[in-house]
Amino acid sequence: MFLEAYAKINWSLDITGVREDGYHFMDMLMQPVSLADEITLDPAPDLSISTGGWPPSRADESNLAYRAALALKNAAGYPGGVRIHVHKRIPVGAGMGGGSADAAGVLTGLNRLWKTGLSNEELEKLGLSLGADVPFCLRGGLTRTTGIGEALQSCEYQYNYWLIVIQPCPGLSTARVFSLWHQDSCGHPDTPEALRALETGNLDLLCRSIGNVLQPVSETLRPEISRCCVSLKEEGAQTALMTGSGSAVFGVFRSEREARKALGKLSPLYKTIFLCHTQHDSIRILED
Repeated sequence: MFLEAYAKINWSLDITGVREDGYHFMDMLMQPVSLADEITLDPAPDLSISTGGWPPSRADESNLAYRAALALKNAAGYPGGVRIHVHKRIPVGAGMGGGSADAAGVLTGLNRLWKTGLSNEELEKLGLSLGADVPFCLRGGLTRTTGIGEALQSCEYQYNYWLIVIQPCPGLSTARVFSLWHQDSCGHPDTPEALRALETGNLDLLCRSIGNVLQPVSETLRPEISRCCVSLKEEGAQTALMTGSGSAVFGVFRSEREARKALGKLSPLYKTIFLCHTQHDSIRILED
């Protein structure tokens, strides 16, 4: 089986509280983008994983794709195994959910390959045990996610946007960024207005209402993030924002033509840069 597992962006990321155990309550608008890791699943007696592509990814039992296969095998009592190969393209430590996308792709693919018959709800519950973004990566679409990642609301949207995504600096530790966040350190996005803007296709309203409360923290750790946002706007992006806990940022363009023009100007300046667009699908099975 061959499939693609797509990265995501955060149109908005807000923190609404902190639990006693340290987990943060979130309010986020997320959507898949057309940048994907490629996953191959071949039946085998045991579980194994290999990786390729760029950036390098660990090919051992700590890999989230391997852990997803093991979790499904244990949950379903499946007697066999699978050979997993992940060809990486989604940047690591970027806030684009690459590891979560791989886990979601493996869960979706193996649920079909192994004929384990788990429902979407059961897969999302299993995915949450692996990581907070995995349920979204299983569902896809424009999704408002609250709680610690377990409460997902699928939302309508008008059309997709062309983006330039850049990782201008080394990756960031999600745990470290969250540990340094303080509620008084930044303003908050207007998530309801951002959702209304996406539902109606109002780009001007979208630019005014989106935001990421973690961006000031990440910019302190990696000043390149702020400079990259400025560069994207100078080359025609209507707005530019960090996704997740960083370190990737994306610029939003009015057209593919404008995005491609900016790509030509920015590509010589950044090693990790992608032209892509938002979309509905988070996983596509291309070959059974």
